[in-house]
Amino acid sequence: METLAKISTTENILKLIEGSAVPSWMGIAQQRSALDAFSLVGIPNRKSEEYKYVNIELLLKGNFSLSGFDKITNQQLETAAFLKDAILIVVENGVYNKTHSSSSLPKGLEIVDISEASSNTIFQEHFAKYAAINSDPFIALNTALALGGVFVHVAKNAVIETPIHIIHLSSISENTILNYRNLIVLEENAQLTLIESYEKIDSSAKLFGNALTEIVVAASAIVDHYKIQDEGDSGNLISTTQVIQKKQSNFSTHVFTLSGLMVRNNLTIVLDDQHIETQLNGLYITNGNQVVDNHTLVDHRKPNCNSTELYKGIIEDKSSATFNGKIYVRKDAQKTNAFQSNKNILLSDDGTINTKPQLEIYADDVKCSHGTSTGKLDEDKIFYLRARGISEASAKKLLMHAFASEVVDTVKVEALKEYIEANISKRFE
Repeated sequence: METLAKISTTENILKLIEGSAVPSWMGIAQQRSALDAFSLVGIPNRKSEEYKYVNIELLLKGNFSLSGFDKITNQQLETAAFLKDAILIVVENGVYNKTHSSSSLPKGLEIVDISEASSNTIFQEHFAKYAAINSDPFIALNTALALGGVFVHVAKNAVIETPIHIIHLSSISENTILNYRNLIVLEENAQLTLIESYEKIDSSAKLFGNALTEIVVAASAIVDHYKIQDEGDSGNLISTTQVIQKKQSNFSTHVFTLSGLMVRNNLTIVLDDQHIETQLNGLYITNGNQVVDNHTLVDHRKPNCNSTELYKGIIEDKSSATFNGKIYVRKDAQKTNAFQSNKNILLSDDGTINTKPQLEIYADDVKCSHGTSTGKLDEDKIFYLRARGISEASAKKLLMHAFASEVVDTVKVEALKEYIEANISKRFE
């Protein structure tokens, strides 16, 4: 098994790749182009504007492998499958585990191991067409090295009433870099509820996960998307989601970051036709030395579309969080309505929040706004609750629950909502 004493530069990662077996399912030409794109830009450091609040080079110091995996037990899988009424897709250490995934699928739904989908015409039409390898080094690295994942296809007019739950479960015996990839395609008038969860089995070894999900939402299709990130104290995750929407489609996404040493979310949504609805919601709760970095881009390309965005954070101890949200309105995107809000609570003097909402507008007939606020828990409200017999600790927990509920209440799957609320309560303890 190939390891490297110190991975802190692009050259060293390329050496690690050369000394390891790379996935064979990817086309050689595409793989080579992706590696070339990665080597051209390299691992970003603090001098990179897009990654200046995350020290990726520091995270990749030490011995790392591309294949340091442990077998995941049935009990661990059962614990990770927290939704009982769902179509289950298990991605074990980056590879689709068909044995432990749901075998009975409703009409109009197709689920295929992404490494076996290359002959599928719909897969060929959409794979790697939206997440450009030249736009981000981790997209390039993922395109070259993804071990596997799933291709989910919802046929025209198919309404999948049962939620799909993709569980990304990892268990490692040594410091490991793991790349996994998903492609979700909905045809016209299709409907789907999609839940992605990321969980690392307890281990002292460091995991550096690089996940990429592309979602294609065709005309009049509806997608309700959820992402639950629970990587523990030694998990590092870069999660990229690339979405393209067509005419009269509706896409909503909800990102909940519950744990992880470092979590970076790159979310890009392209509104590529008229009368599109888009909603983005996010909640991050940090403590210890945790770092959470959210970057969103909503690209309005055509007229008569609406987008709303709400991200909230609770920052404790010496942890830090970043929100960088950009709304881009192109010249042809008249009659655009786009709104963005980021709100944060700092629970300690040592916590840090970096927030940068942005508007870049080239159309003149639009309604766009953005805002941000950061503060501490309201002392008057704490005093009010304590005056009614509630302890100070309970009063603070009540106020934090109330703050988080605006995002949690957007969850439409009741069992998922209960799971999130239970985990939030644990964090507040």
